[in-house]
Amino acid sequence: MRKEESLTLNLALRYSALILIGILGNAFFYFFFTAITIYPVFFLLKLFFNASMISNVLVVNHLPIEIIGSCIAGSAYYLLLILNLSIPDINIKKRVKIMLFSFLSLLVLNILRIFSLSLLFVSGNSFFDITHKFFWYIGSTIFVDGIWFLSVKLFKIKGVPFYSDIKFLASNSRKRTGKIRKSKKRH
Repeated sequence: MRKEESLTLNLALRYSALILIGILGNAFFYFFFTAITIYPVFFLLKLFFNASMISNVLVVNHLPIEIIGSCIAGSAYYLLLILNLSIPDINIKKRVKIMLFSFLSLLVLNILRIFSLSLLFVSGNSFFDITHKFFWYIGSTIFVDGIWFLSVKLFKIKGVPFYSDIKFLASNSRKRTGKIRKSKKRH
């Protein structure tokens, strides 16, 4: 298989995976990351407080803390996957390492975020509401951006999401158009 065909196949597979996961929706990420987010938060809270758990509700010192879907940040995991799969010229082993690094980084940051907010809530701190809103509107974006740029630096990623693929397709299209014109001139 020629290099050009191999790159085209790679591009088709990467975007097919994104479309498939997009069709399945964020449910995949919420299903996978809910338990591995809630349980560590519960165990951390249990170290310091009388805590119990009923489904997605943590009860700490008789105060209920409901961990809703948005707390799990499924969309943030999906965005990291989109960024990862929209970069060409990364072998599968490196791509998996990048995904593991970015997902684990987000998971740890998210657990610490929920734990910290829970501490503020349980202690009755007046900064709980503003801190919660900050994380809701700005913090998640900062987390995803920071994780992505750190991944780019650590793993020496050269491509630009989507742009590198569009550039390849445009270049490939020009080459084919040139070949077609040359073959028509010969006839």
